[in-house]
Amino acid sequence: MFSTYSEKKGIEGFFKFPWKISIVGFMANPATLKGHEIRETFETIAYDPFFDAIEIHLLTDEQWNEAIKVLSKRRIEVISALQPIVLMQNVNPNALDENERKKAVEILKNAIKTSAERGIRAAGLCTGPDPGPENRDAAKDALIKSMKEILTYSNKVGVSVTLEIFDRDYDKKLLLGPLDEALKIAEELKSEFNNFGLLWDLSHAPMLHEKPEDLRKAKGYLGHIHIGCTKKTEEGLKDWHPGFFRPGAINDIDDVKRLIKVLKEIDYKGYVGFEVKPEDGQNWQEVVNTAKGVLYTAYALYIEDII
Repeated sequence: MFSTYSEKKGIEGFFKFPWKISIVGFMANPATLKGHEIRETFETIAYDPFFDAIEIHLLTDEQWNEAIKVLSKRRIEVISALQPIVLMQNVNPNALDENERKKAVEILKNAIKTSAERGIRAAGLCTGPDPGPENRDAAKDALIKSMKEILTYSNKVGVSVTLEIFDRDYDKKLLLGPLDEALKIAEELKSEFNNFGLLWDLSHAPMLHEKPEDLRKAKGYLGHIHIGCTKKTEEGLKDWHPGFFRPGAINDIDDVKRLIKVLKEIDYKGYVGFEVKPEDGQNWQEVVNTAKGVLYTAYALYIEDII
């Protein structure tokens, strides 16, 4: 967490950033997905006072033991990022085949069980692929059924769950998807479960034709926010999370400033997290520190506007 100093028209002061800050560890340092540099990554983030939490994929017991060596000395919250299970292991919670859906639910429940046993109290996941317009409603029904089973279990073990919204037309092409559709599902789930929220990612917004101001309609339904960039390529928009100011990176400081403004307006209470990834030739800490500078500058500009 951080504060910024500002002075305008005789008014001056230090203004504390209003939300805790997280970072997706396996995206910041992709080596962790292959089981490498676990301890280094945890040390770098845990010893950086800017961060309050690390979002990390489900580690093996051996890898978790490496993380524990750091966490025993420098406490930082750990959030289980279960999205790679869905995206990389073909685990589909909105599968139309009932056996496949049930299998996905058990895999995700087991991941939440492991997380809870490690003292982790928050987890994020995403939907499976979009089956196309003709089967979309059936897939949403399957998703709701799966989420209710997952949330019922996660509530028993004390874990809150966020459902991340991805693009549906450009790159990942997942079921959710547009914010309006996600909110309809969130309304049903929130009416029954208090351990659920949506995860909205600034880097997915251009691919969804959305903007920070759209979040005004999501008041009360957001559980986590990600900050990052869409990549514009010759083949189209890509969900590659390049660092800010990289060639083709669409999102900028003004987007982040506008996001901060909207989050304050809707009295958002969750984490604000970075999801940025190094490109060829970049040290992973370079993109992390650039993102920190973007957030600091965006917040300082926001403060200047309101005083």
